[in-house]
Amino acid sequence: METTTTGNESLMDRFPTKYWHKLDDGRIQCDLCPRYCKLHEGQRGLCFVRAAEDGAIVLTTYGRSSGYCIDPIEKKPLNHFLPGTPILSFGTAGCNLACKYCQNWDISKSREMDTLADRAMPETIARAAKVLGCRSIAYTYNDPVIFHEYAIDVAQACHEVGVKSVAVTAGYVCPEPRAEFYRYMDAANVDLKAFTEEFYFKLTGGHLEPVLDTIKYIKHETDVWLELTTLLIPGKNDSEEELQKMTQWVVEELGPDVPLHFTAFHPAFKMLDVPPTPVQTLERARTIAMENGVRYAYTGNVCDPAGQSTYCHQCHQILIGRNGYFLTEWNLTPEGNCKDCGTPCAGVFEARPGDWGSRRQPVCLMDFV
Repeated sequence: METTTTGNESLMDRFPTKYWHKLDDGRIQCDLCPRYCKLHEGQRGLCFVRAAEDGAIVLTTYGRSSGYCIDPIEKKPLNHFLPGTPILSFGTAGCNLACKYCQNWDISKSREMDTLADRAMPETIARAAKVLGCRSIAYTYNDPVIFHEYAIDVAQACHEVGVKSVAVTAGYVCPEPRAEFYRYMDAANVDLKAFTEEFYFKLTGGHLEPVLDTIKYIKHETDVWLELTTLLIPGKNDSEEELQKMTQWVVEELGPDVPLHFTAFHPAFKMLDVPPTPVQTLERARTIAMENGVRYAYTGNVCDPAGQSTYCHQCHQILIGRNGYFLTEWNLTPEGNCKDCGTPCAGVFEARPGDWGSRRQPVCLMDFV
C-alpha cells in the first residue's frame, strides 16, 4: 500500500467505484481482485491506481492512458477473432500482479502519473476507432481489471458505433466484478502464466485458482471468444510435466477449440539473468498440446510460419497461413469452414480477412475530440 499524492492529477481522475466495503477497524477493503487490499485513508492498493479517499475506493486514472496505437489483432494475440483486422490498443498505468518478468514493466509498474500522457473520454475513443477503420479495441499493455470502470464505459461507447471490445488480461478478478466486466467484452486473451501455484505465488505475487476460475467462467458462462497465452520461461514453467497437465486441463475443462499461444520470453524487468526461450521449447509445447487434443496451438514471439498458421483439425489443410502478423493464405469459406472438407473452424470470422499486416500506427486522440 502507498500513500496518495495529488501532483497534477485532476478531479476528473477520481472516479467512484463500487467494489469495496468498510471494515470494523476503519479501513476500506477493495473487492475488485483477489488481493483484497485493505486501505487506510490516503493509501493506494498494490495496483497503485485504486485509492482510499473520503471513505471510499476511487479509480485515479479514469480517462487517462499511456498511449494509443493501431496494431494487428494477431499481436494481442488473437488468431481466431477477425483475422487480419486492425485493433486500436490502449492501456493505463499500474497492475494488480507483481510479475518479476513483466514485459511491459515501464507501464504496468509505473508510479508516475506523467506516464498517462493522453486523456480521452469513452466517446472520443469510440469515435477514433470507428473513423480509423478499427473493427475492435483492445484493453492491453496493463490489465483492464484495474481500470474496470473506464474499460466498461469505453466498451459501451464502442458498441454503440459497432466496434467490438477485446480484453487482454491475466484474469485476476473477483466473481462479481468479473461478471459485470465480461458482459461488455466480445473477446479475451487470458494470460495463463503457468500451471503451478508455486510459480504464481513466487513470480507474480498472485494465485493460480482465481485465474482458472476466470477462464472457466469466460468459456462456459459468456459468449466471449476466448484464447489463452502462456509465456514460457526457461526453467520456470516449461517442464514436460507442467505442459502436459496444463494442456490436458484445457481440453478437459474448456474443450479442444480454445486456441493456445506459447510465446517466447525475453529477459526483462527483474529477470534479466534468465535466457530467452529457445524456439525448440515452443515447438515442443505446441506438439504436447496437439497430442493432448488441442486443435489450435501456436508459437509466438519467434519466426515460425508453420507454428503460427491455422490448420483444419479434420483434413489438416492450412486454413489461415501466417508469417508473423501477415496473412499468407485464406482457405475458409464465408461461413468459416474449411474449403477442402467443410469442417468448421472455431472462431469469429468475417467473409473476408483484413489486410492490416504488421503495421503499428501510433494515434493521437486529440484529433478526434
